[in-house]
Amino acid sequence: MSAQAKSEMGVRRFGRVNWLGLYSLAHRENRRFMSVWQQTVLAPLITAGLFLVVFALAFGKGRADVMGVPFLAFLAPGILMMTVIQNAFANTSSSLVVAKIQGNIVDTLMPPLAPWELLVGFLAGAIGRSLLVAAVISAGLFVSIGQGIAHPLWALLFVVLGAMLMGGLGLLAATIANKFDQMAAFTNFVITPLSFLSGTFYSVEALPPFFQALSHWNPVFFLIDGARYGFIGASDASPLQGVGVIALWLCIVLGLAWYWFRVGFRLKS
Repeated sequence: MSAQAKSEMGVRRFGRVNWLGLYSLAHRENRRFMSVWQQTVLAPLITAGLFLVVFALAFGKGRADVMGVPFLAFLAPGILMMTVIQNAFANTSSSLVVAKIQGNIVDTLMPPLAPWELLVGFLAGAIGRSLLVAAVISAGLFVSIGQGIAHPLWALLFVVLGAMLMGGLGLLAATIANKFDQMAAFTNFVITPLSFLSGTFYSVEALPPFFQALSHWNPVFFLIDGARYGFIGASDASPLQGVGVIALWLCIVLGLAWYWFRVGFRLKS
């Protein structure tokens, strides 16, 4: 082998972006959840429907309007966004932690993909799954309770932001976890409480001032509140404020995920 050939080995020769590698990773992540669509798409629809049925039966028609709309119309966007963020977190976290436990994480780390390309590839799966889940639940809400979308672009924006943020958190959690029990603990003690205590089932205006202020430190509150603005045109906080807060959290979460991919933290032996 010539000296020139040796010097070229290991050199990134396909430009600034490995489009083929990035596409392959994103395609794998989307194919992965679509291969079990009964669990990843149909199950969230059934769960969201059960929430609506339970609340409809529990409160009946006696529940007062919230934010000027019927209670179920107020509740629906919160349930949709709660389902979206849980699925986004599950998509990236399960993909990475399974690869670590099964020992095939090397198949992801060895290809010539930059850290940001790995990050984008994993997030593509979370975003794809979230958009599909959101579309299916939105259709179900329209059919069942006639729930339309007041501001479609705002609703789409917050679904995508939620998928990116929770997908990034899923990567961080999976990087730290070494077994499924640790991932389950993170889901049960972090993601689920954040989802349920973020105005999903109530308006934060009903809370005491201290807890109202505390809610505004929770990025999930802004995701749910922003989705509610997109669907019913009313919210507790300004959607622009929500975008700003979520953007800040995105910089922190995705920046840390990128750095951990770059140094191979708990990924490389």
